[in-house]
Amino acid sequence: MDADKRMRLEAAGWAVGDASNFLGLTEAEAELVELKTRLALFAKEQRKMSNMSQDALAKKMGSSQSRVAKIESGDPSVSLDLIVRALLTSGVTRQELAQVIVDSN
Repeated sequence: MDADKRMRLEAAGWAVGDASNFLGLTEAEAELVELKTRLALFAKEQRKMSNMSQDALAKKMGSSQSRVAKIESGDPSVSLDLIVRALLTSGVTRQELAQVIVDSN
């Protein structure tokens, strides 16, 4: 949100914050949400770059297409280890994975 809009809203009596404020997330929880979101988007990009369908990746992982869809959409029920497994299965190296984590700040 731009500064002008923020000032107008605050002047009108609105409280302005972000999702972390609204949900009452700690800094660590907010970082975890951000990291999972970045990894989920990266998983989708990498699958597409590997010319794999969700179904093909799922079979390679020993999972289901619907689970891959949940990984890529950032479903909160998906664990970090499942996201990482999808990334590694689609050909991402540990160095590339580490770069996504480092670049998340």
